[in-house]
Amino acid sequence: MKGLPEFSEHRLGNGLRLLVGEARSLPMISFQIHFAAGSRYERPGITGITHLFEHMMFKGTRQVGAEEFSRIIQANGGSLNAFTTTDNTSYYENLPADRLDLAARLEADRLQNLLLTQENLETEREVVRSERKLRSVNSPFGLLVEQLVALAYEQHPYRWPVIGWDSDLRSLTLEDCREYHRTHYAPNNAVVVIVGDVLPDEALRSVERHFGPIPSQPPPRLTITPEKPQRGEKRAVFKKVSQVAAFFAGFHIPGIAHPDLIPLQILCVILSVGRSSRFFEKFEKPGKAVEAQAEVGYPPFFSMDPGLLQLSAVASPAISVDTLEKEIWEETEKLREQALPEEEVHKAKKQARSYFLQGLQTLFSKGLLAGLYQVRAGDFRLIYPLLDRYESVTPDDVLRVARQYLRPENRTVVTLQPASPKEHEELGKVE
Repeated sequence: MKGLPEFSEHRLGNGLRLLVGEARSLPMISFQIHFAAGSRYERPGITGITHLFEHMMFKGTRQVGAEEFSRIIQANGGSLNAFTTTDNTSYYENLPADRLDLAARLEADRLQNLLLTQENLETEREVVRSERKLRSVNSPFGLLVEQLVALAYEQHPYRWPVIGWDSDLRSLTLEDCREYHRTHYAPNNAVVVIVGDVLPDEALRSVERHFGPIPSQPPPRLTITPEKPQRGEKRAVFKKVSQVAAFFAGFHIPGIAHPDLIPLQILCVILSVGRSSRFFEKFEKPGKAVEAQAEVGYPPFFSMDPGLLQLSAVASPAISVDTLEKEIWEETEKLREQALPEEEVHKAKKQARSYFLQGLQTLFSKGLLAGLYQVRAGDFRLIYPLLDRYESVTPDDVLRVARQYLRPENRTVVTLQPASPKEHEELGKVE
């Protein structure tokens, strides 16, 4: 596919998977390690441990002190970061190509020799709890998203937030962390991706030298309960100190490997991307909504297991949130009644393809696409037909997925109603 290198695949004796992509226009590489460790791998009582552990991974080893990891990468002309999702935790360094061995050595060191201490746990626990309070407890929209997902899922672990429940964060022990590290941060549970000015043999030698001696571990004991089909609409209303009223909705949709995700993405583009989108023309432009959005994600951030198409709208003072919601459902019903004009679908496909290609401009994004498809879908090769899949979407495909997934009985809705001055005072007492 245009813009993507042909990745070669290698497997070490300890189960570590290595993907190498040659893109030699600049003397740079992106070194990434993706773990099959996200909030879906947690259980009640330890929710939030995956994200907490992302923080702990920067607390140092016996060889590299706390904060030294970042300083060494930056001193060698590189940048670095990490992120946690429902399905994976990923660490990466973007740096000069001749520093490949440095990145491999540092990542292998903290994989095997991480310092897990009570002091580090207490420090990072409070950092994460503060982060949770900022993102969810004190954020009206953060609260809505968190409660939407918790209501939409009854059985699957997607129902708890990536950042975890505060009661679980407070009770996590050092032994919980050690056990999580032992089982989830193992070479046989990881994918290393190296993309840039690198030869596959050179990359393999470096990774084998540093990661090869690390022993594999028994796979985590994990039972993921599939979510049963939703048979009726679910609703909740929240009172929160807020200047605006809003609603968020979620429709159950398939996971990353399913062919319907690309037509669903095209549907969301038609609804809410750009000033010619239906939501902009019908709600934002006339001043009914401050914002109205529909999103299903995009490659490679489609969820591993069946996820949610999320739709949200913030009402303007000119209209009640209930009226706005009613009119939005009338608009989405139109998509389920008849096939869209060919021209509208063609434009949405062009927008989606352009966005996808723009996202492949960096070495980091190329590696991320391959790495996350390997972790989430089980096969990085699924990235190569993506452009063709965008091109092949027809108006009938959009009609079909709209009818199949945008059903009222497949819908979960949470509404934010601004609290009155008296309710504001009472909420303040509760919080």
